[in-house]
Amino acid sequence: MAWFESALTINKQQIRIGHFSDSHLFADDSGEYFGVNTAANLQQALAAMAQEHCDVVIFGGDLTQDHTTESYQAFARLVTNSELHCPVLWVPGNHDDIALLEQISTGKIFPHKRITAPFGEILLVNSKGETPAGWCERAHLDALKRHITQQTIVFTHHHPKPIDGYLDKHMLENGPELLNTLVDTKQVIGLFHGHVHHEYQQTFRTLPIYATPATSIQFVKHTKEWQQCDLGPAYRLITFNNNGINTEVKWLDR
Repeated sequence: MAWFESALTINKQQIRIGHFSDSHLFADDSGEYFGVNTAANLQQALAAMAQEHCDVVIFGGDLTQDHTTESYQAFARLVTNSELHCPVLWVPGNHDDIALLEQISTGKIFPHKRITAPFGEILLVNSKGETPAGWCERAHLDALKRHITQQTIVFTHHHPKPIDGYLDKHMLENGPELLNTLVDTKQVIGLFHGHVHHEYQQTFRTLPIYATPATSIQFVKHTKEWQQCDLGPAYRLITFNNNGINTEVKWLDR
């Protein structure tokens, strides 16, 4: 099936979206990513999002740190056991195996990459490349462009514009091509991504770009050297309606 072919319809005049990313889970729930228990952090984030009365939740990629099948099963179990009562969709990160993500897309986890509403659409882009850096295939960009026919917001894993940080060496390599494709439609009002393990807001031409922090660990901003800062888990809340978008980041340990 083509990436954007299957659509999830939400017949409301406003959609509340939870966006979380970069869980970096292990096969064992006690696994730690640079001293942080990532399963416990994800469980905390899921519990908080469950209180937001979201219509849909989107996972921004990098589910796994140890690349085990068991880590995907752990993610599915944590989502299933959470109090979330809405669909959970996903985009793949550079750490992820799309086939394994598809295997766990049952129950609360949905495989859809397009969400339609009376006032607009949400599109989930595949930025997974051959290396940790991202890449969007030309055919994928063409399909994306064909589906942007009304007010739209877009989600991807990799950041398409430099953040002046360590992960710029693993950014979306054809980011300008994606960004120009989106802006040229005159329909896209926001791009959301994960991958960079902190909160950022940028602009490309007229397009706002929002980075959502990780549920695992955050990275120090504006340094080319890898530096961890343990700020606790976070997620982003987005309200999308006919008037556009409003968004804020929710830090859980502040």
